[in-house]
Amino acid sequence: MGEREVWAYVRERWSDNMKTASLAGIVLIVLGILSFAYQGITVTTRKHVADVGPIHATKDQKHTLPLPPVLGGILLIGGVVLLVSGQRSGS
Repeated sequence: MGEREVWAYVRERWSDNMKTASLAGIVLIVLGILSFAYQGITVTTRKHVADVGPIHATKDQKHTLPLPPVLGGILLIGGVVLLVSGQRSGS
């Protein structure tokens, strides 16, 4: 493999990495916006309370995992940085 082939391979891989950075940036931006919009994730679990013969009693419990606005801001800023760096290096 000659020097030209090596550099062509490196340029091709570098371009693929920049496309990946741009895609990752878009995903982070979407996740940041969703984090601001929903403020938390709610999960419902079912707990068995009593089993008496053929009668089964259950209770649904909701648990909320709060998402701090700082997390949304970090995701948004990180996504913008990746998107801009991927666009700048890819062109």
